[in-house]
Amino acid sequence: MPQFQHVAYLSLLLLVPVFTGLYIYALHKKKETAGKLGDMALVNLLTAGYSKAAYLKKFLLLVAAITVMVIALANLRKAAGIEKVSRNGIDVMIALDVSKSMLANDISPSRLVRAKQVLGRLIDKLGNDRVGIVVFAGRAYLQMPLTGDHAAAKMYLSAATTETVPTQGTVIGDALKMCFASFNSNEKKYKAVVLVSDGEDHDEAAGTVARQMAKEGVVICTIGIGSPQGTVLIDEQTNQPRTDKDGNAVISKLNESVLRDVAESGNGSYVLFQNTDAAVQTVSAQLAGLDQRSVTDDSLVNYSSYSMYFLLAAFLFLVTELFIKETKKKKSFHPKMAMMLFFIFTVSIAAAQDGKENKYIKEGNEAYRKAEFDKASEAYQQALKKTPKNATANFNNGNALYKSGKKEESVKAYENAISLLEAPVSKGNAYYNKAVVLHNDKKLPECIEAYKQALILDPGNEDARQNLQKALQQQQQQQQKKEDQQQQKKQQDKKQDQDKQKEPKQQQSKLTKKDAEEKLKALMQQEKNLQDKLHKINQATITKPEKDW
Repeated sequence: MPQFQHVAYLSLLLLVPVFTGLYIYALHKKKETAGKLGDMALVNLLTAGYSKAAYLKKFLLLVAAITVMVIALANLRKAAGIEKVSRNGIDVMIALDVSKSMLANDISPSRLVRAKQVLGRLIDKLGNDRVGIVVFAGRAYLQMPLTGDHAAAKMYLSAATTETVPTQGTVIGDALKMCFASFNSNEKKYKAVVLVSDGEDHDEAAGTVARQMAKEGVVICTIGIGSPQGTVLIDEQTNQPRTDKDGNAVISKLNESVLRDVAESGNGSYVLFQNTDAAVQTVSAQLAGLDQRSVTDDSLVNYSSYSMYFLLAAFLFLVTELFIKETKKKKSFHPKMAMMLFFIFTVSIAAAQDGKENKYIKEGNEAYRKAEFDKASEAYQQALKKTPKNATANFNNGNALYKSGKKEESVKAYENAISLLEAPVSKGNAYYNKAVVLHNDKKLPECIEAYKQALILDPGNEDARQNLQKALQQQQQQQQKKEDQQQQKKQQDKKQDQDKQKEPKQQQSKLTKKDAEEKLKALMQQEKNLQDKLHKINQATITKPEKDW
C-alpha cells in the first residue's frame, strides 16, 4: 500500500484554500474596479478581449500544479524492494529433555550431548521449514519461538543444559502443550513436533495430549535417547554413583513405551537412537512427507517512489497554463516561465542526488538477495554518507547487519530509521525488526517494549502480537526459574543447617590466661601441702637406736 515518506509536507496543501480565497477576492475587486470606471456597457466593450473562462482555467491549472507538487514533495511511495522469499515448508517445534537423567553416559559422551547433535543435524535438513525450541524437565519452557533463522535455532540448542530447567522430572505432556501453543491455531496441518527424551519419570497425560494435538493436525515424532538396560547415574558434585533413600545405586533406563505411545498417538514415528545419521534420516523423511504450504516472508529493503510522476503532471499543468491566454495580446515572455524553469532546475538537481543514493541502495539490495550481507551493508553505508538521514538506507543496513551477526550495530541502525521514518506502518516495521534482534539476543525487557511500540504504530501486525506474547511468556518463565533456584538454595541452606545441628559439638575452653595461672598456683600449693604431710608421716614412723650410755 503506498505511503507518504514526508507526511508533514502535506500541510502545504492548506495553501490551496488560501489561493482559492485570494482568487475569489481578486474577482470581486476586479468587478468593483470595473464598476468605478463608468458605464458597464462601455467597460465590457473595452474588455471584450478578456476571457473570464480562460482566467478560471489558468487558476485551476495553477492550483492543480501546486497540489501535485506538494504530493511529490511528500514523496508518495510504495514498498517495492521487498525481499520476497517464497518457501514451501512446515513449522517444526523441537522438544528437548534436559532433565538430570540425560547426563547418563550409556550413550557416549552423554544422552544430552547426543540429543543436541541429532537435533543440530536435523535442523540442517529442514530447509525452508520454520523451527522453534522447547526445553523441559520438571517444567516446560519456550526457549525460542518459530523462526526461519536456523543459525539462531542451533545457537539456542547448543546453549541448553540441565541447569536451564531447575525443576527435575520429565513432563512430556507439558512440553507438548507448550509446543502446540507456539503454532498457528488457525491451521490444522503443516505442523510437527520432534521430541527427544529418555522418557523417565513421565506424566500419564502425555499420550492424551498427543492425541488431542493429532486432531489439530500436529504430527509428533519421538527419538529415544538411552539404552533399555540403563546405567548408573553419577553425581556431578561428588563424582560418585547416586543412591536412593535406601542406599541403592540409581539406574536410569530408557522408557521406550511412553515414547512409542506418544508417537503413535501423534500419527508420527518412534526412533531408537543408535547413530546420528540413521535417526536424522528417519525423522527428516517423515517430515518431508507432510503437506507443505507456500509461505512468502517479507523483508523491507527498498521503496518505489511516485514523485517523478507527480512532478511530470505539475510540469504539464504549468505548460498548459502558459498556452492559455486571458487576452488576444501576445507576450514574448511569460513571468511564470521563470518560476517553471527554476522549478525544473531544482527538481533535476534533487533527482540527480537521489539517483546516487538509490544507486548504492540498489547495489546493497542486490548483494542482500545474494546473501552477501557484509557487501550489502557497505553499499548502504555509502548511501548514508551521501544522506545520513536516509531512512531506507538505515533500515536496510539494519537488516544486513543483523544477517551478518552484528546485533548491536543492527539495533542502532533500526533506531536511526525509527527516528527518521514518519509513516506509522514503516516505523512499526522498524520497531518490529529491532524487537526481533533483541528477542534473539535474549534481551526480553527491551524487546517487549519494542514489540509494544510496533503494535501501537501498526495494530494489524500479527507477528508482533504473537512474538510479544511469547516474549512475555519467556519473561515469566525466567522469573519462575529464578524463584525456583532461590527456593532450592533456601532448601539446601536449611539442609546444611540441619546437618550441622546433628554433628557432635566440641566443648571449647573459655579459661583465660590469668585463671590458668591461678589454677596452676593452687595445684602447686596443693602438691606442696601433700608433700609436707607425707614428710611428717615418714618422720613419725622412723625407729631411732637406743642411746649408748
